[in-house]
Amino acid sequence: MQPILTPDEMAAVDAGAPESIEELIDRAGRAVARVALEMLGGSYGRVVRVIVGKGNNGNDGRVAAGILRSRGVNVEIIDAALAPAALPAADLVIDAAYGTGFRGAWDAPDVGTSPVLAVDIPSGVDALTGTISGSVIAADRTVTFQALAPGLLFGAGAERAGTIDVVDIGLDVSAATCHRVDRADVGAWWPERPFDAHKWQGAVRVVAGSEGMSGAAALAAEAAARAGAGLVKLSAPGLMVACRPEIVQTLLSAEDWSAEVLAEADRFGSLAIGPGLGRGHGTLQSVRACVASAPQPVVVDGDGLFALAHADGGAAGVLAGRSHPTVLTPHDGEFRELTGSLPGPDRVAAARELAAHLECTVLLKGPTTVVANPRGAALVVDHGDERLATAGSGDVLTGIIAAGLARGLDPLRSAAAAAWLHAEAGALLPRRGMLAGDLASTLPMALAGVLSSQWK
Repeated sequence: MQPILTPDEMAAVDAGAPESIEELIDRAGRAVARVALEMLGGSYGRVVRVIVGKGNNGNDGRVAAGILRSRGVNVEIIDAALAPAALPAADLVIDAAYGTGFRGAWDAPDVGTSPVLAVDIPSGVDALTGTISGSVIAADRTVTFQALAPGLLFGAGAERAGTIDVVDIGLDVSAATCHRVDRADVGAWWPERPFDAHKWQGAVRVVAGSEGMSGAAALAAEAAARAGAGLVKLSAPGLMVACRPEIVQTLLSAEDWSAEVLAEADRFGSLAIGPGLGRGHGTLQSVRACVASAPQPVVVDGDGLFALAHADGGAAGVLAGRSHPTVLTPHDGEFRELTGSLPGPDRVAAARELAAHLECTVLLKGPTTVVANPRGAALVVDHGDERLATAGSGDVLTGIIAAGLARGLDPLRSAAAAAWLHAEAGALLPRRGMLAGDLASTLPMALAGVLSSQWK
């Protein structure tokens, strides 16, 4: 996992370093120069323009400029405060104007089609939230030091950062409580089925679907099965669902069905509840009863979240008596239902606050997904793209999370690994024409690629 530190946290790390600030700047500048030479593909006769500010970020750029000059590069240093409206073409522009501590707006020069390397973060991006004000030079590549800033992973910051290099310059970031998830993490976490497994090991119960929304139930159930559940039992209150023949189905009463679900709940490793269930009074009451009393980990999505949000006492009242893990998977609108307001620009803080308030694990969906637990640990998944923005995609994610929970994976890692696998399944598909059902179909390939990477 790659550590993620807020600007204040990174400033504290810098201040606590045993090395002098001059030594750290020298290390950072040398790292910038190395990446610049990679991008240039050579040195002698190349033209590089380095935009520098007055702070440490600018000093990193000045060190890099000196090293590049010593290698035969034609370097021009440009004061960020005096930069012209447009720069002549160059083989590379290094943006070392303003770093993670910058606040306000910057009137960035137009660099045309010149390739751009940003130092720490593209100047003008809010390092905490990824929001921007004023103009920002989009980078082809960003080199940052020891840890990622949240602003490199969220919003406009993620769009403008390009490829990100995290360089070790000897700082101690071991106290970080937020991390970015990568392929190796998922491969290490996701449980393999033992050679002597039987179908009831890691069995998943899915309660989802209603008239006109039966597809949500089928998607969640198939995803759970393909993600490793030995058996998936699906019930959509009042109807049978057209789905894979391997999915076991039982018919529930149309209204008050919680007792039917809870009667056999202890046979299953997890319960997934909510996708497409509808919002009838009996359904809402049954969801609340099931979530409050289920004797296993539960993942709640869709209409299940609505049921919790609108219970007497809100979601906190329903979850107060639970002794097993709970994962909630809101998108922004569902987050507002649960809290009364949309998540703020600091999405990591928003997920953490809700997780702490409800004493559960929260997966806050978005272009960059945040998973947080009540103790303040957070995992960030930035692997997905626009292919996941399709109807039913969230139902597939619910099924994957349920499979991880049923196999004994802790809720923070189960939710984060599921989000990464969900994105990986999408990445294996064409950018146009993909449907949510295709995600479930490519899950085995996503899993195979991740699990096989452990042995490389």
